[in-house]
This record gives sequence, C-alpha cells and structure tokens, in this order.
Amino acid sequence: MKKCTRCLTPETVDTITFDAEGVCSVCRQIEVKKDAIDWPARWEQLQEIVAEYKDKGTYDCIVPYSGGKDSVFQLYYIVRVLKLKPLVVRYNHWGYRPLVEENNTSVFKQLGVDVVEFTTSFHTVRETMLEALKRRGDFCWHCHTGIYAGVMHMAVRFEVPLIFWGETSAEYHSWYTFEEMEEVDEKRFNRLMNQGITADDMYEFLEGRVQRRDLWMFDYPKRKDLLRLKVRSICLGNYIEWDTQANVALIKRELGWKGQQVEGVPPEFDYEKIECTFQGMRDFSKFVKRGYGRANHLLSIDIRNGRKTREEAEELEYQYDGKRPVSMDWFLDIIKVSEEEYYDILEPLQVHPWKFDASQVEPGPVMPDFDEWDRTNLDDVKLGPDQR
Repeated sequence: MKKCTRCLTPETVDTITFDAEGVCSVCRQIEVKKDAIDWPARWEQLQEIVAEYKDKGTYDCIVPYSGGKDSVFQLYYIVRVLKLKPLVVRYNHWGYRPLVEENNTSVFKQLGVDVVEFTTSFHTVRETMLEALKRRGDFCWHCHTGIYAGVMHMAVRFEVPLIFWGETSAEYHSWYTFEEMEEVDEKRFNRLMNQGITADDMYEFLEGRVQRRDLWMFDYPKRKDLLRLKVRSICLGNYIEWDTQANVALIKRELGWKGQQVEGVPPEFDYEKIECTFQGMRDFSKFVKRGYGRANHLLSIDIRNGRKTREEAEELEYQYDGKRPVSMDWFLDIIKVSEEEYYDILEPLQVHPWKFDASQVEPGPVMPDFDEWDRTNLDDVKLGPDQR
C-alpha cells in the first residue's frame, strides 16, 4: 500500500493525492499554511467579524462543544481573547466518558457561559448506528450529522447568526485548502459529514423502525431560515494559525483541563478524542476498512510539524494501530452484532489495495475508566416507532 514519502498517510485516505515526489496533498497544504498564508491579515479579518456581531443580540455567537480539546480551546479563545458572549451548544451522542463531565463542569464555571444540550433518543441512535455501520462502515452517522445539523437548528431557534467551529478540514484532509475560507455550510455538511446519507435516506433505510420525526436533528435546517437569519458558520482555524499541541498546553494551564488515555492512541497524545467511549471502535473500524488508525493520523501531524522523524512515527504506528479494542465486546453488545458479523459487514467496504486479516489482530490494553462506562441492559428493549 502506497504511503506519503514524508508522513505516514496511505493512499486509502479520502481525497488524498500524491505529487511527483510522492508527497501527499495534506503535507503540501501544511507548507502553504506555514509559508503562504498572511496570518496577521487573517487576524484583522477576524476582528472585523467580531465587530459586526458583538453585542447585537442575546448571544454574540454559538460555540459547538463536545468537551474535547478543540472545542474547549475554541470556547476559551472566544470568551477570553475575543471577549464574546457565546451560547455553548452540545450534542449528546450517548458516548461521553466519565471525565468529560468533570472537565466540562470546571470549564463552564471558569468561563461563565450559558449551555444548551440536546440529545436524540437512544432507540433512534442505536438503529442509525447499525444501519450506518452496514452501509458505510462508520456507525457514527448520528454523531456527525447531529453535531453539525443539530447545532445549526439551535442557531435558528435561538436566532444567533454567527457560529464558531474549530480548525479547518485542511489540517487533515484535502476536501478544502488553506487558501479557501472554508465555511461549515450545507455544502460542507453533504461533502464531509453525512457520509452521503441524508435524514430522508436514513428513514427509508430503516424501513419503519423509526418515525420520520425522530430524525429531525439530523436534517439540515431549511435554507430559507438560514438566509433569513443571515447565518455565518465559520472555522476559527481560518483566522488563527492552529497548533493543537500548543492549544492543549494552554487549556491545561489556564483551565486545568485533563486528558486521558484512548484506545489505539499512544499515551503522549492524552488529549486526542478523550471524550468518546466509541472512539476505539471507530478507529479500529477505519483500520479494518482502510489500513490505518488514529495513531497514523496523529503521528503524521507530528512529522509535518517536525516533532518526530518518520522512523520514530512508524515504530509507534506499528505498536498502536490495528489492535483489537477491549471495548469491542461492550460495543457489539449495544448494537447486537457478533464479532464475526462485524467483520462480515466491513469486508466488502475495504478500500483497495488494503486487505484486512483478522487472524493477525492483537488485543489492545484496557482503559483505566472502562469499568465506569455505561452498561444499561438493553436485552429486553424492542426498538421501533411503537416502542416508547
């Protein structure tokens, strides 16, 4: 399988291309970010946006928030640096780890923010998880669409036209470049987030197992409502030079934010995707389909930033990527699928030339908080629109 000659990015990554030197498009984009973007000018553009929206309504902006490193940093930056009054909007995807609540309580109290949380019925979520796994090999459709479409619904309902997201997708993918002022709009939603499955599609796929109204959080708001409100949904990373490790150091120092170990992730990256119990299985599913996991992604970033040599990164990638998560049995019990069925679902979704071999998989370590993860017994719960 072909990989970037500079980082570890393989050819099975969505949107990736390689130039004549074998360097991937993301590595080239990072060169542009470092050498060609006028960041002081971008900062001035940000100040103009702030002036346009500050003190114009009940809230100056919305900050989508999971409690992970990026959303904590962007909330800190909005409040402490830009001096805006945000409405914090959280989509509860039913996978938060115990530490998240502790971190969030501390962050919200220190920054003094109003918070709205919305949560889809778990009956609906479990149905979409299984269907998305079968069709795309990624059971997180409800999370991707709920976070993005749901937050936009909250913007309309609370009449807050400015939404601040975190880094741009150009940091990690080639859907957009740093020269573009990427906005988190419906085009981006359909291109990146919903896996090519609309809420209408999902309703049809589920064949009556949920009612259409159960999926309202996953519908992108009506265009006429967004135009009326003159919504702007922008990435903070378009205006400041994003550096994840520096951002993490800041929120740990200023807010006491705590990291923790994540399945499939080297311990030094104790800030990456710490909020989600499903993360280990999502990254493992990616490995089964595409031959790389979360360690590959993080180590490639370190190579681009001169923090690791390619040789150091390859050693860690081999040590952490592709290990069977201890959470697999816990997860498969939730969606009521056997391990054999799980591999059968993903086998036809593997991306050429990668070929996964389940017989070579080694077990990963147990997470320290694993015994605290939710284990509500769902054996007797029959799903469907009439089972309320």
